[in-house]
Amino acid sequence: MRYFVVPGARFCFELDEELKKAASDEDVKAAIAEKISRERIGHEIDLMISGNQPVKAIAYISELQLFWAVFALPSEIEPSISDGCDRLCVAYIDYAWRLLQMIGNSFTVDQQRLCLYAALFVPFIETIYRDRKGKKIPVVNHIIRDSLKLKASDAEMVISLHTAAQKFVSLIPFITEKEHIQNMEVDWKKETIEVPVAAKLRVLAGLVLRDIKEFWHAALLLSILLYPMKIGDVTNISTDQSELEKRIEVYKMFEDAIYKQGLEKVWEAKPLLNGKEIMSILNLKTGGPLVKEWQQKLIEWQLAHPSGTAEECTDWMREAQSKRARME
Repeated sequence: MRYFVVPGARFCFELDEELKKAASDEDVKAAIAEKISRERIGHEIDLMISGNQPVKAIAYISELQLFWAVFALPSEIEPSISDGCDRLCVAYIDYAWRLLQMIGNSFTVDQQRLCLYAALFVPFIETIYRDRKGKKIPVVNHIIRDSLKLKASDAEMVISLHTAAQKFVSLIPFITEKEHIQNMEVDWKKETIEVPVAAKLRVLAGLVLRDIKEFWHAALLLSILLYPMKIGDVTNISTDQSELEKRIEVYKMFEDAIYKQGLEKVWEAKPLLNGKEIMSILNLKTGGPLVKEWQQKLIEWQLAHPSGTAEECTDWMREAQSKRARME
């Protein structure tokens, strides 16, 4: 595969039509699927994604009709993919690559690599398969771990990027369109502690950043790929320079909001109270789900009160627990 794809992508020349025809032969596809080790395929794809022409390389794979031989899917997936899904994948990585070039050098090599994988697999965000026990697993997990034989941590991060990006999408209107924060509701966080209205955005954004950590720039870039589009609309705007510039403005606006709120390394903040202290406040003899629940509430309180002290947090927790007991 590298003899067809890598030279053309690396040296920016067009593949000869006869070469394209030979590369897309059914015997070649069968060889990739059956004779070439998945580890070798994954290594070559990783070199392409990490190279200086990742879009051209993936586009060649699609053009040569090798996409599904390389990025093989499980036998049964839900929902089924549409015709032309490989071209849609190429459009998304193209879109992300253009945005990355415009944003500049704010990504590490690994952040850029995994951001491009996440963009490539955007059309599979909602696609799952079932393991032997019937558990629903994201298809992206299968592609990265089984079809490409890359690290499990790569699959986990790409899935996390998809999740964080979708959460960021729900927050964009409250930053760009100045929608009323007091009416702020998101599907992924129905229950939160009572916080000042002005702190709602900080709490929700902080929760996303605590999950995605150093990869939040990558998740934010993916979110502006998705907002306000439905998956599939990317083919209409990926080469529209004015549209790209508008989306860079959204990215910068959201990024500035994160820095102004002091959230850029919020995952490093230590909890004001540890598990034993929470147990003492709640008069519990053993830990368990209730302590875990209050640890989550504690995180939200700290996000809402970035200057809060341990004493203030303790007072809040006692008051909240007393109120909860009266309601039960």
